[in-house]
Amino acid sequence: MTAAVKLYASRIDAVRANMKAGGIDALVIGATSDMQYLTGKKLPNTERFNALVISSTGTPHLVVPQLQRPLVSELEGSVEIVTWEETSDPVAVTADLLASLGARSLAVDGLMRAAFLLRLQSQLGQSVSFSDATPVCAQARLCKDSDEIAILKDAGGRFDAIWQEFWSKGRLVGVSERNVVEQIRKLLHAHGFDTMEWCDVGSGPNGASPLHHHSDRIIEPGDPVVIDFAGTIGGYFMDTCRTPVAGTPPPEFLEIYNVVQRAHVAANVAAKPGIAAQEVDRAGRDVITAAGFGDRFIHRLGHGLGLDAHEEPYIVSGNKLTLRPGMVYSNEPGIYIDGKWGVRIEDIILMTDEGAQSFNTATRDIVSMN
Repeated sequence: MTAAVKLYASRIDAVRANMKAGGIDALVIGATSDMQYLTGKKLPNTERFNALVISSTGTPHLVVPQLQRPLVSELEGSVEIVTWEETSDPVAVTADLLASLGARSLAVDGLMRAAFLLRLQSQLGQSVSFSDATPVCAQARLCKDSDEIAILKDAGGRFDAIWQEFWSKGRLVGVSERNVVEQIRKLLHAHGFDTMEWCDVGSGPNGASPLHHHSDRIIEPGDPVVIDFAGTIGGYFMDTCRTPVAGTPPPEFLEIYNVVQRAHVAANVAAKPGIAAQEVDRAGRDVITAAGFGDRFIHRLGHGLGLDAHEEPYIVSGNKLTLRPGMVYSNEPGIYIDGKWGVRIEDIILMTDEGAQSFNTATRDIVSMN
């Protein structure tokens, strides 16, 4: 048995333990990151139905269109591959499989297309109960193993190198937000990332919108520029944000930048194994609130990363999930002043036995660029 086969078998065993605890007979996982986590395969999530079916015992089944069989042939032995032809009904094939397994309590991937789920429910009837498989799979994925941590740590170092190169060679003054996106895209590819998932560039007043994507606005001298970008390497996401300034920062901007910087530090100091995720959010938020900008911090402090750009643990008020070593999440406090600017500082954090450890070392101080 190869190391990869052992790895995915152990992951399936972990999911089965969660199934048993929840009284679940079978999981039905679509072509999502959960399937990738459990098989190593990222299949197209399209109108062609794919499903990984895991019952409480026995070999898992992978339902795929016949034309995709070559994409999964290496999984033979680890899973039983069930194919369907273009003119057949793949949901009916899956329903028949579940019936043959005697499954009466199903947990279904939360990201499965609604059309597939509705058809599956219709074909199986009221004798079968359905629930959301997200908690079952998320619990298994929460704490990264040593290989996953190594990938994310390497990605963090590459992101630091991208920031350093951008600050030293990139341009802000007189160029468009769209141009900055292209500068970042080239750097991501030069530093070995497989994809650029997004690059949000908000200059001046555009930075006051946390999810501003980018535009043709020309960056003016004195503009703070919120730059948030994400890329994948080895299937895993890295995501950071910094707010450099085009030239000399406005004096009044320095105050809010300092507040965000202190909030970032406070959240890391508070983060310890055993603390609830919401307490880390509170530690950063309290700094911003005490400075009088509480109503200008309008998003959660952070989110988990891994095979998805956003996954558990969510660092947000109300989330009482206990942080444990191996969890990876973002620390990204921000302040957004309508009509003026925004500032956000984001690092990716690994929870260790001792507390928060950042995968990023690129400076969090204000950087002025030409």
